[in-house]
Amino acid sequence: MHVRAYMRASVSTSDAERARGALEQFARERGLRIASWYVETESGTKLARPELFRLLRDAHPGDVLLIEQVDRLSRLTATDWEKLKVEITNRHVRVVALDLPTSWSMVAEFTDEFTDRMFTAINAMLLDMLAAVARKDYTDRRRRQAEGQAKAKAEGRYKGRVEDVARNAGIAKMLTAGISWSSITNATGASRATIAKVAKRMREGDVQVASVVG
Repeated sequence: MHVRAYMRASVSTSDAERARGALEQFARERGLRIASWYVETESGTKLARPELFRLLRDAHPGDVLLIEQVDRLSRLTATDWEKLKVEITNRHVRVVALDLPTSWSMVAEFTDEFTDRMFTAINAMLLDMLAAVARKDYTDRRRRQAEGQAKAKAEGRYKGRVEDVARNAGIAKMLTAGISWSSITNATGASRATIAKVAKRMREGDVQVASVVG
């Protein structure tokens, strides 16, 4: 059994470092060694995540996919979550999340088939529930944000997001130097969408990226 740690760092590099420490501590306390690390920069709302699917391709039956929180794995729609579950199940990978204590037993080797099946079934049910909660939390936050913006616009107070000019200029320099998007995200905390906007402005000749909103 190999333990493969998955971290999603679409918000900031500090999130990834904090998660790494928590995952290392969890493994250390149980006498486990993390065989490989996978750091994702895509949103948890997207099914297309290169690092997650690289982990699944690398995994062998019985390997553990270790995450800090279930929402690091999924804020997916119900349809996309089912697709991801099928992929995980077909590869016989065990999901262990620090915020789902029932999943911790999945790093143990059960002595009988009945106990193994019972814990697997219970864990799958609770994993489904937390994935649904994570998606609902995401949609609720987006809805409240949209309502707040609509109210502010109606009152003439909404001015949009404030551009981080210094950061965007730094992104432009790193793109010019040929640095990968993943490295830029890790260094600046910028999303891939923001990097794409900067890249587009550069292609259009605006090297100052003055009109890019971060």
